[in-house]
Amino acid sequence: MLQRIGTGLLASGLAVLLLKIVGLQAATVDKAQLLAWQDMPLFTLPKPDPTAEAVRNRYLQVWSSSGGQEGNQGVWMQSDLTVLAEHQGRIPLPAASLTKIATTLAALDTWGPHHQFETLVSATGPIKKGVLQGDLVITGNSDPLFIWEEAIALGNRLNQLGIRQVTGNLVIVGNFHMNFTEDPAASGQLLKQALNSTTWSHTIVVSHGGMIPGTPKPQVKIGGEVKVAKIPLPKTILLLRHQSPSLAQILREMNIYSHNALSEMLGTSVGGAEVVAQIAAQLAGVPQAEIQLINTSGLGVENRISPHAATAMLMAVERFLEPYQLNIADVFPLAGYDHHGTMRTRKLPLGTAMKTGTLREVSALAGVVPTRDRGLVWFAIINRGGNIWEFRRQQDQLLGELSQKWGTLPVFDPSPTQSPLVFGDPKRIQSVISDQLASGNFEF
Repeated sequence: MLQRIGTGLLASGLAVLLLKIVGLQAATVDKAQLLAWQDMPLFTLPKPDPTAEAVRNRYLQVWSSSGGQEGNQGVWMQSDLTVLAEHQGRIPLPAASLTKIATTLAALDTWGPHHQFETLVSATGPIKKGVLQGDLVITGNSDPLFIWEEAIALGNRLNQLGIRQVTGNLVIVGNFHMNFTEDPAASGQLLKQALNSTTWSHTIVVSHGGMIPGTPKPQVKIGGEVKVAKIPLPKTILLLRHQSPSLAQILREMNIYSHNALSEMLGTSVGGAEVVAQIAAQLAGVPQAEIQLINTSGLGVENRISPHAATAMLMAVERFLEPYQLNIADVFPLAGYDHHGTMRTRKLPLGTAMKTGTLREVSALAGVVPTRDRGLVWFAIINRGGNIWEFRRQQDQLLGELSQKWGTLPVFDPSPTQSPLVFGDPKRIQSVISDQLASGNFEF
C-alpha cells in the first residue's frame, strides 16, 4: 500500500511537471488525468535486482545461523533511483562510525572542502635581539588537527623570525585545541613544550622523525606561564598565520582512521549532534527520524542511522563535491589506494570508497562500488549480534560476489588537485612581518 502511494505521488508530481513544460497549468489537471498518467510505462518504478536480492537473502540466512537475528541486520543497495535490494532499510540501527558520514556531510556544508582553519600568533611587546619582551599570544579558530608536527613547524617559523625567548606568558585566546585536547589551558601546555625541543618527550621526538627530512628542532623558551584569556587582548602585533590542511584533507584523515576525537571536534564546531543530524537529513533528503544522533563520532549504540539514510548521505557527499572537481574518494578511504587505518584488513572490490563502523557488537559498512553493469552501486550494511570479525569478512564477500557478477570498473581516485596531506608543512605558515624583523629587532 505504501509503495502504491509513493508511486502515485511520484507519478502525480512528474505529470504536473511535464504539463507545465508543455504550457498547461497544473490546476487544470483533475484526478482522473493524473491516474491515467501514473499508469503509463514512464511512471513504472525500477524493480529490485534479482541478483542482489538473492545474495542478500543468502547472507541473511548466514547471519541468522551464526546468531545474528534478522531484526538486527540492515541492508540497502541502490543504483541511481533503483533500489536493488534492502532489508530493514529504513529502520534506524546502531550505526557506530557510520555516524562520521553525517559529520562529514555537515562539515562540508558548513565550510566547504577547501576551507582551512586559521591559528594566529601575535606578540604584546617588542622583539629585541631574539627576545620577545612580552607575551606570545595564540588565537585559535577551532583547528581540529593542530598536532605535534604543526607546533614544531610553528616553533621553527618563530626561530626564523629571530625569536628564541619569550619573557612573558603564553596566552591562549579563542578555541585553540592541540592533540585533540579541547581544554585551552592543557593545549597551551602542550604547545609550550613543543616549541622548545630541550623539553621534548619521546612522543614528540617520534613525531618530529616523521616530518619532512631536515626539519629543524625549534628552540623557543617561554619564561612565563600558560594563561587563558577570555577576550582578545587590546594591543598585539600579528606575527604569523598558521593554516590547517584543507577540510577535505582533514575529513579524509578522520575517515581513514575513524578518528573519534577529531569527529567530535568537528561536530562541536558545526553545532553539535542535533545540528549535524538536521543538516545531514536535509541534504540527503531523508526523514529526520532515520538519523538519530547523541554524538558526532558514533560511540555508543544510541547513535542510530538507517541503511537508507547512510547511503543517501554518501550520495549527497558526492553531489556536494562535484562542483569543486572533487569526488567521494577525496574524503573517504579507497580500496586499492589506501592500505592503512580501517582499510588495513579489508578485502573489498577495487575502487570501493567506503566508511566502516565498529562497536563491541556492531559491524557496519557503507560506501559505493563502481560496476560495469550497474554503474555506481551505493550500499550500507549494518550487522549486530554476532562476531564482528565474521561480519566484516562476510560484508567483504557479499560485495565481492556482486562485483564479480556486475563487473568491476574503478572510476574513483583522489583528485589530482588535492595535495597530499603533509603534517607540519611550513608552506601553511605565513610570516606577516618577516621583512620588519629581518634585522632581528622590532618595536611597536
